[in-house]
Amino acid sequence: MKEQHSFDTKSENGILYLIPTPIGNLGDMTIRAVDTLKHVDLIAAEDTRNTQKLLNHFQIETKQISFHEHNTMQRIPELVEKLKQGVSIAQVSDAGMPSISDPGHELVVACIQENINVVPLPGANAGLTALIASGLSPQPFYFYGFLPRKTKEQKTALDSLKNREETVIIYEAPHRLKRTLKDLSESFGANRKAVLCRELTKKHEEFIRGTFLELNQWADTDQIRGEFVIIIQGNPQPVKENFSDPLENLSLNEQVDYLMKQDNSLSVNQAIKKVAKRHSLRKQVVYNEYHRIDKEGQSDGSKGI
Repeated sequence: MKEQHSFDTKSENGILYLIPTPIGNLGDMTIRAVDTLKHVDLIAAEDTRNTQKLLNHFQIETKQISFHEHNTMQRIPELVEKLKQGVSIAQVSDAGMPSISDPGHELVVACIQENINVVPLPGANAGLTALIASGLSPQPFYFYGFLPRKTKEQKTALDSLKNREETVIIYEAPHRLKRTLKDLSESFGANRKAVLCRELTKKHEEFIRGTFLELNQWADTDQIRGEFVIIIQGNPQPVKENFSDPLENLSLNEQVDYLMKQDNSLSVNQAIKKVAKRHSLRKQVVYNEYHRIDKEGQSDGSKGI
C-alpha cells in the first residue's frame, strides 16, 4: 500500500502534474492549468509544435520536451530521473486529458513506483463533454476510446461491447467513420440509438442523433470531417452467457464430493456448508445426508466421521 500526500513539502522529489488542454476552444483552459504551466520547470508535450501554439496564446515561456507514443520507453527514465532531482514537470497531450487515449499512463505508473507525487488537474475531456449533451443516459457509462483498426480485433471488441447495458463511448477519426458505423450497425443492430458528436467546443460543433440505420444514411450523404465521439445507447436486453452449472444434476452428497475434488484444501464440513448455502438449507440437513445419519441420530457408518 502506498499513501500519497500530493503537496507534502518534505519530499525532495519534483511533482508530475497532469494538465488537460482544450479540445478545441482555448477559452476552456483553466486558470490553474495556465498558472501551473507557467511555474513548472519543464513541460512534457505530446507534440511540442501544437503545445507551443497554446503556450504562445497564454504567454507561457516554460521549456518543452517531447513525450509521445513513439519515445515513451526512452523518455520515461529520463523524466523520472529529473523528477527525483527535484524538477517539477507538467505532462500534456495535444487535446484533452493525458492518459485518456493519449500518452501518460506509463509515466504515471513509473512515478508511483518511485514514490513521486502525481497531481491531476481537472479539465476538458471529449468523451464526457459529448456524453452529457447526447441525450442518452449519462450513467452508468463505459468508456472504450478508439476501436482496434484490424478487422478481426475490432470484431472481437464489438462483440464484447454490444451486450453492455451501460452507455458506451467510442472515439473515431473522420476517414474511418463510415466503415466503423457499418460495423457498429452489424454488431449492435440497425435500430440501436447513438449520437455522433463532432468538432466539440469549436465553431462547427454538431450532434447527429438517431439509430445506426439513420446515422449510416447520413454518413453516405455527408462530407465527413472533424474528430468524432460516438455515444451508443446501452443494450436494454443483453444476451446473457449461458454457463452450465456442474452441480446442477448432482445429489447433495455428490455436490459435497465434487467441491472437495475441485479444491483439495476444502474440508468436508466446509464443503457441506457451501452446499447448504447453495440450497438455502440448514448445514445439519446436508451433514446428516452426507454422513447418512437418520432422524434418531444413528449413522450407518458408511461415510465415517
